[in-house]
Amino acid sequence: MGIDKELLEILACPKCKGDIRLNEKGDGLICSACRLMYPIKEDIPVMLIEEAIKI
Repeated sequence: MGIDKELLEILACPKCKGDIRLNEKGDGLICSACRLMYPIKEDIPVMLIEEAIKI
């Protein structure tokens, strides 16, 4: 199904409050400023700093 575009527009990085974008595979949200990827599990973004993956 994928992540809703409206949801993507209102989500922000929980660490820096900056913009995030969907990665190429569509399985994570990337914050370029923090160099973190927040995973998307079962179409739900996991927006926890401790769950983020460093990129």
